[in-house]
Amino acid sequence: MAGPDISVVVIVYNDAQRLPAAVRSVLDQTLRRVEVIIADDCSTDGSYGVATSLAAAHPGRVRAIRLPENSGGCGEPRNQGMAVARGRYVMFLDSDDTLESNACRNLLEAADRTGADLVSGRCVRVHTDSRHEKRIPWYPWLYRATRTVESIAELPDLFVFDTLSTNKCYRRAFLVENGLTFPRGIHYEDLLFSAEAYLAAGRITLIPHTVYFWNVAEKTTAKSISNRRHEINNFTDRLEIHRRIDALLNRRGLGELKLCKDIKFLKHDLVLYLRDLPFLDDVYRHRFAELARGYIQDFPQAAYDRLDPVHAICAYLLMREDWVHLMPAVDTLINRKKISAPLVERDGRIYWCDGDLGDPTARGIMDVTGLGYHGRPLDRMFLRNLLTGYAVHGDEVLLQGAVVNPLHTIAADAHLAAELEFRARRRSLQTFRFPVRTVRHEGDAITWQAAVPLARRLRPVGVLDEVWDVRLYLTADGKRTTTRLTVGNVDLENAGSVPVRPRLSRFVADRLEPQVSAKGHLAFRLAQHGTAALRGRALVDRNLHGPAARAAKHAYRGLRAVRRELTSGSRKVQVYHRMLQLLPVRKGTVVFESHLGKQYSDSPRAVYEELRRHRVPVTAIWSYAGARPTGFPKDAELVRRWSWRYLRALARAEFWIDNQGFPLRLAKRPETTYIQTWHGTALKKMGFDQPAQRVMSEQAQLSYQEALDRFDHFVVRSEHDVRTLARAYRIPEEKLLRIGYPRNDALVRAARAPQTPDPALRRLAERLGVRPHRRVLLYAPTFRARADGGLRAFAFPFDVERFADRFGDQYTLLVRSHYLNQVALPPSVAGRVIDVTGEGDITPLLLLSDALITDYSSVMFDYALLRRPLVFYAHDWEEYSQDTRGTYFDLLAEAPGPVAHTEDELFAALSDLRTVGARYEARLKEFVDKYGEYDRGDAAARIVDRFFGPAGEAR
Repeated sequence: MAGPDISVVVIVYNDAQRLPAAVRSVLDQTLRRVEVIIADDCSTDGSYGVATSLAAAHPGRVRAIRLPENSGGCGEPRNQGMAVARGRYVMFLDSDDTLESNACRNLLEAADRTGADLVSGRCVRVHTDSRHEKRIPWYPWLYRATRTVESIAELPDLFVFDTLSTNKCYRRAFLVENGLTFPRGIHYEDLLFSAEAYLAAGRITLIPHTVYFWNVAEKTTAKSISNRRHEINNFTDRLEIHRRIDALLNRRGLGELKLCKDIKFLKHDLVLYLRDLPFLDDVYRHRFAELARGYIQDFPQAAYDRLDPVHAICAYLLMREDWVHLMPAVDTLINRKKISAPLVERDGRIYWCDGDLGDPTARGIMDVTGLGYHGRPLDRMFLRNLLTGYAVHGDEVLLQGAVVNPLHTIAADAHLAAELEFRARRRSLQTFRFPVRTVRHEGDAITWQAAVPLARRLRPVGVLDEVWDVRLYLTADGKRTTTRLTVGNVDLENAGSVPVRPRLSRFVADRLEPQVSAKGHLAFRLAQHGTAALRGRALVDRNLHGPAARAAKHAYRGLRAVRRELTSGSRKVQVYHRMLQLLPVRKGTVVFESHLGKQYSDSPRAVYEELRRHRVPVTAIWSYAGARPTGFPKDAELVRRWSWRYLRALARAEFWIDNQGFPLRLAKRPETTYIQTWHGTALKKMGFDQPAQRVMSEQAQLSYQEALDRFDHFVVRSEHDVRTLARAYRIPEEKLLRIGYPRNDALVRAARAPQTPDPALRRLAERLGVRPHRRVLLYAPTFRARADGGLRAFAFPFDVERFADRFGDQYTLLVRSHYLNQVALPPSVAGRVIDVTGEGDITPLLLLSDALITDYSSVMFDYALLRRPLVFYAHDWEEYSQDTRGTYFDLLAEAPGPVAHTEDELFAALSDLRTVGARYEARLKEFVDKYGEYDRGDAAARIVDRFFGPAGEAR
């Protein structure tokens, strides 16, 4: 009889209660030829008895072994399990986790199909103590599709990030041939075993299926110095494992892989320990810094160069043991949107602190100008509020703290007020607010004191609201910011609790105890100190876990699931098609949308305003994305994208007008006319011309084509659009509107009357702070994508301070990044360089500008209509043009302006724009004739006349 296909080694130590569920997840696999080997690490709680009972109940499928003494880690029990395994493949499972029911089948099929030594699948972290068992995939970008590599060097991210041994299956012969075992008597054995397996494997396959459920319990508990002293040994183990991995990589000459691992250590491993430093004593901190310094000081500079500013600051301050400045930096590391330091401005740059700024290395590390802290108004700041005092006086809790005041954003003469809010962590329940009696300036901080009558005023229910979070709302001259109370080194372990009277009586809780949240903030938890409360709580717990309570919870969760399902995207799409589209069409109703609801802009805006100018009696509905609309017309109905009102509006509209695409899954009824104005002429390949589109499944391509077929009319501005966009999106000839872009009507009109003053542009310049008598340059680059498809953060490809110093007396530079990016300008360029990314519509900015600087953005095609100078900064053209998408034409050969590849070339072109305009006048005309031949200044009017005029299609 053939042996098992897979042996699953389940390790257990003192976990008798959860072991059966882990084993059951293996026995219930859809792949039947699977054996379970339970390796007990000399448990003391009866786990081995449970293991032998399971073996007796499933003879031939479950075996139990026991180590003679506890090994002190997970490695040796796995080794012992491997030693007796009989399967062709081996997997590992911890007693508190489970396998997905198809895990073994999916992994085995991939292994047999590809001949891989190692197959890895998706792991999902299940937060078992969250209300709805929150599930978070473990590094999901690695598992988006099936992939096989011949060497781990082809996929460094797998080596660096997925260091688990448990979401994988290994060919047993491969393990034996390479002598692969887990290290003994040391923590973090997974890291070394996985590294050795990755490096030894001749072929590795990844599959896009969930195979492993990693159960995590993270209930908030108070930070304790005493129960963390052992973590020095824990950190020592981690460093030792990393040193062994480094030695492996060095022996193989895999320097690039080691660099990736070093970066991950600084950004992840080190951070795990930095999070706890605020709660630990000086002895621990010094020893920890000493150990960390001994390891990371030898990292190459390239590793530090790849860190974001806060990580780099923390590593630098740790090596210097600068605890005063490190503790705030750690707070920001844990709470990434928090501003934790008062900051310093020097020579037009913003620094984390003023220590060692004479040292160029320190100056570079401490520079946080790019984070944009200095450009935020108070109501958009999340400020560190350090708890400096906690005491209990009778029924009151006496609290005091200090709110950081970065760059003195809160003026010394500002009128200050504050209040504390105690909010039940479960949002559906109540909140209590208390005034803060004293708020004042004190050095670089705003200090405050409050006496909070918690015992008298805070009345929790007592069961569903056990945890209470604390916020302080600080108001300065009418602007309010919300802060959380960072505990820091306040000793809450020995702090007093206060009496509490829950609405369900003191039989469920009688005290309110302070604690620290996972993010380091002050919170309170209901507790039971007295005999009555202890007994009452025990009774409540028994009832909460009894049959009746379980039935009630099941019913409640079922109702919540039904509610979630009814408001889910798939259900909305179903209702839209089956019910909403049965409603009668509302004649004269037009739904407008620009850039997926993010803006009131572009051609939809131009058509809308043309309708309003002609007072056409239509019902205009604009969609908006996000929490609340900003910048939209007041005389239009507004609907939030994907809301029920939005779906109803689309289902009943006579016209859809947008520039990007209404949700792809929503079909359009025949009575509705869809006018797609599009949002730009194409340089990069689009639609079905993209390689990624061509390799989609047949069904995916069909669904995509059905979404494109909804267009009744597709606006083009040139025959180039016909040859590229129309062909790429398979738009038939009869649907093309050769009228130009409505958004460009204003540009064409301005080019015809270049000397006509426009009061609206003068007001715009004043609002933006453009200095009089200076020419305006607009810098509008396109976005950049990362290798994983995400958006790269915006970064200037030239020295913006050097630009301001050289041209600040001649030009005002307006910077318009992609709307998904953010720009952070140094204070040194204030008044000379202005961020206009937040402006909803780019057309007024084009009209205001005397010249355009761009790279490969489609804005070039629009701005060319003004017949004003264009300068192209193609600093990364090779990378941009030769990626997987490719381009429709060689921009460098056709650019209607100078193409700069370096900063010096860019500045040389800008120094004489008059010559640029004269030299490229003829080429600019050719460019406009080729790419904007149908832009004649009347596109919006022609749409209104055709579809909404007296004889129009809407009549």
